[in-house]
Amino acid sequence: MFREIDVQQTPMGELILRERWDPIARQDLLEIKLNDEFLMSSLFTVSETALGTLAMADSTFAQMDVVVGGLGLGCTAVTVLEDSRVRHLVVVDALPEVIDWHRRHLIPAGALLTTDDRCRLVHGDFFAGVRAGGELDAERPGRRWHAIVLDVDHTPRHHLHPSHADLYTEAGLARINDLLHPGGVFALWSDDAPDEDFLRTLAGSFREARAEVVTFPNRLTGGTSTATIYLARTAD
Repeated sequence: MFREIDVQQTPMGELILRERWDPIARQDLLEIKLNDEFLMSSLFTVSETALGTLAMADSTFAQMDVVVGGLGLGCTAVTVLEDSRVRHLVVVDALPEVIDWHRRHLIPAGALLTTDDRCRLVHGDFFAGVRAGGELDAERPGRRWHAIVLDVDHTPRHHLHPSHADLYTEAGLARINDLLHPGGVFALWSDDAPDEDFLRTLAGSFREARAEVVTFPNRLTGGTSTATIYLARTAD
């Protein structure tokens, strides 16, 4: 029913890349698990793709430098690269094992992400980088971005690690704002309904902010599921 492609012990716990036949969806699924939590499944990628699509659609620049926090199965990063305006894409992930899976092409998206000259996969703590002077790319310190796209935590309240919590405060979001060019876009994925309190905090740190609900079919339940994409823009 399933095979483990790779298992690694990390500071955050046991990390597993596996392929599993799902009898309800009637297809093979590629899954990443951290301890008992599912980080990513190839069954549900609509909202991760929408994150990249919406972030790029909200951007009006002729050329773009983009940073994506969180690699996973690579769906968001691949979507960003499909936009011809992208000049540089840096994907930051705290788990070197996930980056290695992409470089070894154990994850299909890795074949594109590791061969596109515009893209670099960087091992690092996105949250610590934002906190400590905003350095997300050691090769070009002090750079600003046209779009910052983040998909790491489950929601602004449900974090993979307690150290992530300060990013979702007014002070943390102000640091994100400072990393963007005027008119730059911040896009955030959440596996929950829009959080009005967080949306007010987001609006307090950016010129404009909104939440887009993404609806997609859930083959496991026979119904539909939703995710939320938060979008914010800095002042021009």
